[in-house]
Amino acid sequence: MADDKKIISGVKCVVNTCHYHHPGDVCSAGTIEIKPRNANSKDETDCNTFTPTK
Repeated sequence: MADDKKIISGVKCVVNTCHYHHPGDVCSAGTIEIKPRNANSKDETDCNTFTPTK
């Protein structure tokens, strides 16, 4: 993997424009942050860990 981090088991990421995305739709971010705190539905949430690929 490009950034030498382990994949996060059980986390599926299909955003292929994210730096942490790897083939097989896996995520290699060290942690994941999903915001905002007071969301009431999945439509109101965002992955704050997203980093665009270069």
